[in-house]
Amino acid sequence: MRRFAWVIGAALPLVWTAPVLAEDVVIRIEAKRGAEAAAQTAAAWGAQFPDVVTFPAGSDWVAIALGPMPREAAAARLEQLKAEKKVPGDSFLSPAEGRELTRIGAADSPAAPADAAPAAGSASTFPQGGEAAAPEPVVGDLAGEDAPAAEPAAAPAPEPTPEPAAEPAVEPAPAQFFLRLDSSPDRAKAEELLETWRQTLPEAGLWTLPNGRSAVAFGPMDEVTGKAWLRALRNAGAVPKDAFLSPGEDMGEIAIIGAKPDLGAPPAEDAAPVPMPPLEQIQRALRWAGHYQGAIDGKDGPMTQKAIAEEIVRLRASPDTATAMAELIRRREAWRAEMGLTPLQDAHTGLMLPAPMDKLQFDRAERALSIYGPRDGSGAALILFSQPGGQQEMLDIAGLVTALGWVPAPERKVERGSVILDGRNQTHIGHAEGRVVDGRVQGFVLIWPISDPEDQMRLAAEISDNLTRFAPGAGEAQPEPPAIAPAAAAQN
Repeated sequence: MRRFAWVIGAALPLVWTAPVLAEDVVIRIEAKRGAEAAAQTAAAWGAQFPDVVTFPAGSDWVAIALGPMPREAAAARLEQLKAEKKVPGDSFLSPAEGRELTRIGAADSPAAPADAAPAAGSASTFPQGGEAAAPEPVVGDLAGEDAPAAEPAAAPAPEPTPEPAAEPAVEPAPAQFFLRLDSSPDRAKAEELLETWRQTLPEAGLWTLPNGRSAVAFGPMDEVTGKAWLRALRNAGAVPKDAFLSPGEDMGEIAIIGAKPDLGAPPAEDAAPVPMPPLEQIQRALRWAGHYQGAIDGKDGPMTQKAIAEEIVRLRASPDTATAMAELIRRREAWRAEMGLTPLQDAHTGLMLPAPMDKLQFDRAERALSIYGPRDGSGAALILFSQPGGQQEMLDIAGLVTALGWVPAPERKVERGSVILDGRNQTHIGHAEGRVVDGRVQGFVLIWPISDPEDQMRLAAEISDNLTRFAPGAGEAQPEPPAIAPAAAAQN
């Protein structure tokens, strides 16, 4: 085992031990769906900070951030802003390189001044065409001779007075409602409640009610939208059971302004219902989004129901379950296309899985391992493994993965027939999974750049949920010694 570990470790040093370079980052504080909603929210942040930027964040989402700035300065600033409760508690650092950053808050050009009234005798008194009006001819030939009076010009016929245009009918604006979340007679306590609520509903604001109490509220929205989202938020446990809709005229005075939430409209009453996608597809999409850790079994269990309700609130595409889940599945498919995921059939291990082959290239096969290194400096790597064995052999391979630094200082989750390792250092994130399937130990190790944790998490879920065996491994026809000797053999 020691000799094997040395050979593998010597051949793969530069994928995950590259030096950390200085980089500029931004502080991600919020994201909005749609350019208009993002612009409004970014403008509100721009009133507080001078360095607000926006950039595309996938699909039709726009991220709102502060920066860019060096990572060290950004980390200190983020810690201070969180301590002062000036940014949401889930704000985080994100690389600035490669982002299409748009600065918010540039001053508008001043409007051109209105034209001054022309002075008498100025060029602006000339008729159109720019030439001076010709003088009236003098009647009579001799100086001092009285000139005959000119015939008076006929008065022009009066033009008919036009009928005033009818004012277009103006539809009254729909009544605005707010979702009342919490209240307190103590203003300081109410501000603490507001900061707590903004961790899950960052658009919330604080109102001073006519009775003097301070209320945390979320809005505005029309009544139909408000009722639909109140049900969705209650189902997800995101608001108290006694939360309710309050008309805008009952809210009193705004004390701390919030942002208008970007909420998907509920389906129209006369619209045909959207069919519910298959539960297995929903579970895969929920796992991809990082909100479901249960089995992909197509069963409507409590874990699936809870994850669906929470995802509806997070996604905000629609309060209707079927519509929201169809949108989540669409986003997952768009991400898969953006990542360039293609089916990888590895003949050496007999394993098949989706892999971002634009970022990987085959390196070599060695005993039970098939190794794919980085393509074009992507910093990614993938190792597949398959060999005869059971629980002990699975744990032996987990130990090898740790010893080689593929998953640095890992957290281990060990169960009967499965093991999961997660760890990271200054350059990369490592994730490994091993399973015992039909008398064989099989699995994968995914290595990904530390600067892209979101895609790493999603990619690991995609591989885990779709890893299957399509053929016997290359060494199964003529068995070869396993990469790690079975424990029983080591004892003889």
